[in-house]
Amino acid sequence: MSNKSTLPWGMIAGIAFAMALGMYFTFAAVQGDYGLFRRAEILNEAAKLETELAGLHAEIASLENLTRRMSDDYLDIDLLDQQSRDILGQIRADEIIIR
Repeated sequence: MSNKSTLPWGMIAGIAFAMALGMYFTFAAVQGDYGLFRRAEILNEAAKLETELAGLHAEIASLENLTRRMSDDYLDIDLLDQQSRDILGQIRADEIIIR
């Protein structure tokens, strides 16, 4: 028998399999459903939703203020006049409409 310094085919196949498995897990860690790119997309979407939520909270606060101002406990005459004009489409006799 000759003593060659070559690797047996089983070891070559094992190394190739380990490299392929490592490449698969690396690809999955970056591109997969739970990978780095998906995480960046989720964080971006979360930031957009936080901004939208803040806007909705501001809108709710505004509507709550208008509701309170139109309630029986606190009646804002100017707001009542504005709302009745908008809804009914009426004007006072001393006003001029410019179109």
